[in-house]
Amino acid sequence: MLRYKRLQKTSVSDIAAAAGISKSLVFRYFGTKKSLYLYLIDLCTHIIMNELDEKFDDTVTDFFARIKIATGIEISIMRKHPAILSFLSCVYFENDDEVKAEIKAILVNSESESLSSKIAFEGTDTSKFKDDIDPKLVMKIINKLVDGYLSKMPIRTGIHSDALCEEMDALCKEMDECIDLFKNNFYKEKYL
Repeated sequence: MLRYKRLQKTSVSDIAAAAGISKSLVFRYFGTKKSLYLYLIDLCTHIIMNELDEKFDDTVTDFFARIKIATGIEISIMRKHPAILSFLSCVYFENDDEVKAEIKAILVNSESESLSSKIAFEGTDTSKFKDDIDPKLVMKIINKLVDGYLSKMPIRTGIHSDALCEEMDALCKEMDECIDLFKNNFYKEKYL
């Protein structure tokens, strides 16, 4: 798992060797390890955002179905790029003061905020919710739930990708059950 402090302690020679490039190229393109770290965060978030933007079916109007579709797309990304999960999990919980503000700026940029809002609400039939249920509050609850699941996701290095996928599948199945529970309790009876 790549935390910023660990990257700071790693030599540029080791980084270059792991990437199969020369040390001078690392300096040429990134200048500093901090710039490299922030670039990797930006790259990972763009991969996810682009996939969601391309593959999300915005003709679906059910709030919870949209959440499940987005989750499915994110899982397919994690299967194609398993390192993204462990890296972004570490980034999400990064507490180094030197990079916290910049990470927040990358993760909470207007593009990801608008895409998240689009997925959850744009074209969504919120009339299915019971009258006393605020869909935006439900989305906040789901986001907190996802935060909790992210903190439980396997982020060990060296784990075989099939085993990682099995663990992800089990956690995603549980997440789906939670979403179904929300739907059964937050939607009007006629929409169940």
